[in-house]
Amino acid sequence: MKIRTTMMGATGALALLTGGQAMAQAASELTVGYFLEWPMPFEYAKVQGTYDEVLGMKVNWVSFDTGTAMSAAMASGDVQISVSQGVPPFVIAASAGQDLQVLDVAVSYADNDNCVVAAGLEIDKDSAGELAGKKVAVPLGTAAHYGFLKQMDHFGVDPAGMEVVDMAPPEGAAALAQGSVDMMCGYGGSLRTAMEYGNVLLTGDEKTELGILVFDVTSAPAAFVAENPELVAKFLSVTAKANADWNSGAAVEEMVPVIAQDSGMDEAAVRDFMSTFTFPSIEDQLSQKWLGGNAAEFMKGVAQVFVDAGSIPSALDDYTAAVNTGPLQAAEGM
Repeated sequence: MKIRTTMMGATGALALLTGGQAMAQAASELTVGYFLEWPMPFEYAKVQGTYDEVLGMKVNWVSFDTGTAMSAAMASGDVQISVSQGVPPFVIAASAGQDLQVLDVAVSYADNDNCVVAAGLEIDKDSAGELAGKKVAVPLGTAAHYGFLKQMDHFGVDPAGMEVVDMAPPEGAAALAQGSVDMMCGYGGSLRTAMEYGNVLLTGDEKTELGILVFDVTSAPAAFVAENPELVAKFLSVTAKANADWNSGAAVEEMVPVIAQDSGMDEAAVRDFMSTFTFPSIEDQLSQKWLGGNAAEFMKGVAQVFVDAGSIPSALDDYTAAVNTGPLQAAEGM
């Protein structure tokens, strides 16, 4: 596979995490990573200052373009918690030796993370074999990368014969619009932009049927969680309350304008995006379906896909230790 920028340089840095770095700011401030153009209920609580109030400290919010960048920031100690980190970048970091833990299921989605083929090629799922040898923009080590590999496997297209360029979704969408790449894989507002210039190969339901699950997690360095269990539980409780308010439908009209402004999107786009999102309750997250068992098994499968693709050298034997349900269980009673 011709990859201009490999992920291994980044993952090498991920293994440098130390407990001291992870807890550097814990005493007085908390820094949290999140994505712009990725509307979620927690942003309402973020804007309202609820996290600061409940945690009793200043919470700084830093936006990222990719989950791999979140991992690097947590490795350096610049960020203590990441909201909505994709499972693939989490798995890559954990596989490289970074001691991260999944704390909750931030969101489940399928139609908001996909690959878009340039309209001029007129390639769809019935002619996907024609993608062989084509040039594709993919943010390596992300959910979009995992989805790309799984879809190419489904269509019998060998990624090794394609020209894969490592691009964050905004750059990938721009490259597709300019005709610089034949396909881009991405998420969020960038995916919507890309769809103006092409078509997806598979719908979210079609991907789910193939076992291409797409969900994000809230993650943090294990050392930080161990040192600050109550703080982490309170953080998760605020997120869960915002999700519950959204899921009930009663607060949607009040929340949409705030979320739209914070995410950098218009209200119509927020409604459109979030109509395809699922925010599981704490009870659901703690079940076998998610963090009670399936999540660790799924992460093992994701890791093996990356190993088989030559993207990472090896996988962990088991990812159970990378899931910590303690803070979420505590949050349930808050």
